Amino acid sequence: MRPRSLVLASALAVLPLTAVTLGAGSAQASVPTPNATARVALPQTVTPAVARSQKKGDLPTDRQIGVAVSLKLRDTAELDRFLQAVATPGTAEYGHYLTPEQFGARFGATQGDVDRVSAFLASQGLKVTSVSANRQVINATGSAAKVAQAFGTHESTYSDPQQGGRTFFANDAAASVPAALAGVVEGVSGLNDHTVRTTRLAKPAGAALAATPGGFGPAQYDGAYNLNKVGTDGTGTTVALWEFDGYKSANLSTYDTQFGLSGPAVSTVSVDGANYDSKPGEGQGEVELDSEIVRGVAPKATQLVYEAPNSDQGEIDMAAKIVADNRVSVISISWGSCEPDTTASSMTAVNNSFKQAAAQGISVFSASGDDGSRDCTRSTSGSTVKAVDFPASSPYNTGVGGTNLKVSGTAYSSESAWSTAGGGVSTQFAKPSWQTGTGVSGTMRTVPDVSSNADPASGFAIYTQGSTSAGWQVYGGTSAAAPLWSGYAALFNQKAKASAQPVLGEANPKLYALANSASYGSAFHDVTSGANQDFSTRAGYDQVTGWGTPVADALTTALLGGTTPPPTGTCTAAQLIGNGGFETGTAAPWTTSGGVVDNSTSEAAHTGSWKAWMDGYGSAHTDTVSQTVSIPAGCRATFSFWLHVDTAETGTTAYDKLTVQAGTTTLATVSNANAATGWVQKSFDLSAFAGQSVTLKFTGTEDSSLQTSFVIDDAAVNVS
Repeated sequence: MRPRSLVLASALAVLPLTAVTLGAGSAQASVPTPNATARVALPQTVTPAVARSQKKGDLPTDRQIGVAVSLKLRDTAELDRFLQAVATPGTAEYGHYLTPEQFGARFGATQGDVDRVSAFLASQGLKVTSVSANRQVINATGSAAKVAQAFGTHESTYSDPQQGGRTFFANDAAASVPAALAGVVEGVSGLNDHTVRTTRLAKPAGAALAATPGGFGPAQYDGAYNLNKVGTDGTGTTVALWEFDGYKSANLSTYDTQFGLSGPAVSTVSVDGANYDSKPGEGQGEVELDSEIVRGVAPKATQLVYEAPNSDQGEIDMAAKIVADNRVSVISISWGSCEPDTTASSMTAVNNSFKQAAAQGISVFSASGDDGSRDCTRSTSGSTVKAVDFPASSPYNTGVGGTNLKVSGTAYSSESAWSTAGGGVSTQFAKPSWQTGTGVSGTMRTVPDVSSNADPASGFAIYTQGSTSAGWQVYGGTSAAAPLWSGYAALFNQKAKASAQPVLGEANPKLYALANSASYGSAFHDVTSGANQDFSTRAGYDQVTGWGTPVADALTTALLGGTTPPPTGTCTAAQLIGNGGFETGTAAPWTTSGGVVDNSTSEAAHTGSWKAWMDGYGSAHTDTVSQTVSIPAGCRATFSFWLHVDTAETGTTAYDKLTVQAGTTTLATVSNANAATGWVQKSFDLSAFAGQSVTLKFTGTEDSSLQTSFVIDDAAVNVS
């Protein structure tokens, strides 16, 4: 075997930045950018409100600030491929979702990345307070002076004339980090306190608390949308409510008693120490609306109310905690902010957790907003700006618009668009590949995707708190539409499990495929009357009601009919790969390129002495390793192997690649960007190949300089 050029990546040593002299007293002195020549600016880390607000002065140097440093995902091209495959019926990976540990091993920041960024923060005098379990967020606190020094910013106070002179603090210019960390750090949030999330809840004019319920109860909305014909009640499913306020358990119990509902008690999950339940604030009605609508649709579903501080950092941490906890299959979101007034780097950080949710099979339904196509009407940018709401605009969320529903008893009568239902075109997110058949041109994502009743004129009966006492209120808003769809997802997931089918997971790819099929007319109510400020309804998709509202039983049948059932029959458990650990010292029954099977100590095996060492030459080279296995009919099959990647390349550009295939299906692509110390196990479902012979193949391709080694060991195909 030819000698290999083994240049191992050295550990990054982050040197403390040059000390910066700050003025004494209550004013923050002008802070020069530390080590300016060795730093990289982080784009989109300044709140847009700065450009439209009046600067009042420096933020006091001793003001304590909490920041959330978000880290980049790895191997995003492979992640995008996996997300498409796991949501596409007929692919080998369809419905085979990842655990948080598997997601982290394949796509999350490495522990080494976390350690380097944490060391940098500590070197700047900041205290690292927590690291999210999915290694996507590092939280730290420190004085305004230390924060300014760490990120090369200057913190000032501002007055926002479009919000009644509201005072806030913000960084004047983009944050920056040392160049050595630029490939790891996605963004920094918490450098301003301007953006807050507001409810997507609406009340009829002059509405007051009442002693008896008015508006729609569960019988009306369940009957109108055929939710009561799905045949499930949510048993065995769990829904997360995404909240920035609290609730009173007694109010939820009153709702249950009134409508004869029973199910698991609602419980709270605190994020960053937030727990508002002892003294809920103005958002209490939102939290209780969300919970009561989910209970009305899926009474036996477990509800976890995640409560977080209403800040960029709070939202980022809540998203990371929900996916890392992995306790739910559905997330219901009724809070949001308009895209133009939200720091883009914070949206990206939250969206990374939504990608993880999609990979883990978690559905996310978000209210599209209550200000029509001018979502910034009640915020800084104002009513002249066409804008959509985040998180609904995330491609990994199903944005839920609003309608006015009319019923005849408990049966569907008709529907029209709610005139202030949120919808339009995102300025942040590109149009996903699945968003087809909409008739909307352009390259950016459009919102909403679906809709349901939201007009307060056809609102829901909700039991909640007034200023002095509790009582019945009529609530609308897309805040009601999102939990209704979330409740439906809980019903679907219970039905899917009983049918041995995958959970709904990322809903949009499946909903759009169905909407573009012959089943559309039976699965959806197509809403074709009404408009918001800039968009009108029409046949099929529109930017007010999306594809329309659910005919839940037919929708469920169509979604389940489009999946691939698991194989059936008798299967004898077995392991099919021959010489999976290469311990015979020869390739057979593998077919390999020359010099791949190796027992040298410069690259240690995962177990034993032998392994397959692909590439590592530091010159243009291709290595292959393959073996054909026959998977018995009626069997489930899992292909697994251990992988170690080391490289002399730097940065996140994929110069050298390893492709893993099953026949013509690409299971994974890894690159030099995935290099890390130690070994990572990869596993893939091959059940779609039951009854067939399939060739499993590794192809490692190295460019003309700087080595990358792809080392494989302990491969197995287990059938059961």
